[in-house]
Amino acid sequence: MNKLVAKHPEMLTSQNKILFRETAPIVKIAVTKAARVSVRAVSCNNRKNTRARSSRKGVKGQKFESDMTFRASSMAGRSFKLLSHLPYMHAPTPLSRQISMDAKSFVSQLNGAGLLRSQGLIGGRWSDAYDGNTIKVHNPATGEVITTVPCMGQRETNDAISSAYDAFSSWSNLTASERSKYLRKWYDLIISHKEELGQLITLEQGKPLKEAIGEVNYGAAFIEFYAEEAKRVYGDIIPATLADRRLFVLKQPVGVVGAVSPWNFPLAMITRKVGPALACGCTVVIKPSEYTPLTALAAAELALQAGIPPGVVNVVMGNASEIGDALLASPQVRKITFTGSTAVGKKLMAGAAGTVKKVSLELGGNAPCIVFDDADLDVAVKGTLAAKFRNSGQTCVCANRIIVQEGIYEKFMDAFVKAVQNLQVGDGFSEGVVQGPLINEAAVQKVESFVQDALSKGAQVVLGAKRHSLGMTFYEPTVLRDVKSDMLISREEVFGPVAPLLRFKTEEEAIRIANDTNAGLAAYIFTNSIQRSWRVSEALEYGLVGVNEGLVSTEVAPFGGVKQSGLGREGSKYGMDEYLEVKYVCMGNMSSN
Repeated sequence: MNKLVAKHPEMLTSQNKILFRETAPIVKIAVTKAARVSVRAVSCNNRKNTRARSSRKGVKGQKFESDMTFRASSMAGRSFKLLSHLPYMHAPTPLSRQISMDAKSFVSQLNGAGLLRSQGLIGGRWSDAYDGNTIKVHNPATGEVITTVPCMGQRETNDAISSAYDAFSSWSNLTASERSKYLRKWYDLIISHKEELGQLITLEQGKPLKEAIGEVNYGAAFIEFYAEEAKRVYGDIIPATLADRRLFVLKQPVGVVGAVSPWNFPLAMITRKVGPALACGCTVVIKPSEYTPLTALAAAELALQAGIPPGVVNVVMGNASEIGDALLASPQVRKITFTGSTAVGKKLMAGAAGTVKKVSLELGGNAPCIVFDDADLDVAVKGTLAAKFRNSGQTCVCANRIIVQEGIYEKFMDAFVKAVQNLQVGDGFSEGVVQGPLINEAAVQKVESFVQDALSKGAQVVLGAKRHSLGMTFYEPTVLRDVKSDMLISREEVFGPVAPLLRFKTEEEAIRIANDTNAGLAAYIFTNSIQRSWRVSEALEYGLVGVNEGLVSTEVAPFGGVKQSGLGREGSKYGMDEYLEVKYVCMGNMSSN
């Protein structure tokens, strides 16, 4: 165990199954200035053929945009691409050297635990890219290269699909109890390695270590839950209309699943998809984000250690457009599940039409957080802080618009700003840090563009609104006041640590403002009126509503959006239905001897 964790064991003891309840204010301390540029280079090195790096012609002429483009990352309506051609640079400051030493220590420990995998997984075998090309995986806090992974493409993906297809028959024919035991063993291994997995998440994604370990607990909870749900897939007997007939319904696994996961929750978004898929009897090809592939590979290693048969779980990463096209084109893939931007989700949905696949989409949000005059101020501030600043604002359910009734507006703003001021920013391995870096400099530039648009249209800075002195991937927690609905930050997902405050007068106006968006994933209400909470919850056009609570995600409840925030549900018993086909059987002439 590393010296940081040994010194602070409280980081490891949380068994909380709901995400990251460590949002209490923390006293802010001074931070050392260290300018670093951290721009993620995601293109494959020295690729001899002309693979497209962010999009290419796909099924039926559609383009598959890779998750190299940020979810909801438009700048004045135009896609904001990663600056993958720029080099990494960081100043050789004492802080930089210390972080580098810590990172090397964590990498060494992960290697020792056998969890730092740097190859894809196809048919139970670890594999390089067939042409030998690789991608560098960076630490977003420092710009350091952690390791390289294969830059895979169409050929590797097709082989992974074939492996999953070959494994499907035997896996789906296991009893539910047998599949449940495999999943339970996988869960046990994830929990037993939660410290190492948390370190890995912090290394490649940047979130604070305590929050990363919280994600491991949360992600593991899906495997545990679906280990039990595997034994609860029931059919039906239907009363027949004719005496000599018997009618019944079977539920059967859909088949091979292509699971495309994002970088902001590199473990939990995989287990939330793979858990129910395996429980139902499906096999999977996982395509993790190029920014955070290491956590997916570590989870796959633990799946192998749990005895899950070869081919049931496969992992490919690299050229997102080629991998996506292969998943869409293959008739052996019967289901696509995706978490990411609405723009990419639309293209996946169109591409899946060519082979008429089932599709689950968890897409971008634009979450309103409505604070009524009768709200408990402390509850509202704490809940809004959690809903906004978890993972430095890089979640699809983050409060994107904080809509405050005029009678409590100033009082709420003052209390909220004081709480935000106490959020300590820094490297995720540093003690006391609750706000890590953004995923790369392109993310920071996107946040800057949203803030600049708001200021140009009359919004006022209350706190922050600039890059942090720590470096190019860090942005100061920010509060803006006098924000209007026509500003870009109110129309699109900022995906960063910026809290825009809007004002409203009546309940009807709050509902109108909240619903004035094409998104419909999560919404939050703070009120002490049970009648109002019920009325507003019903009126909000969102898939999830938190009432006097900013952290609502849990494995036992359905997660998903309406409108352009997606299709289908993940988590809970409803998440099983996404991986099942319903088969009706009619047996006739049953009265004959």
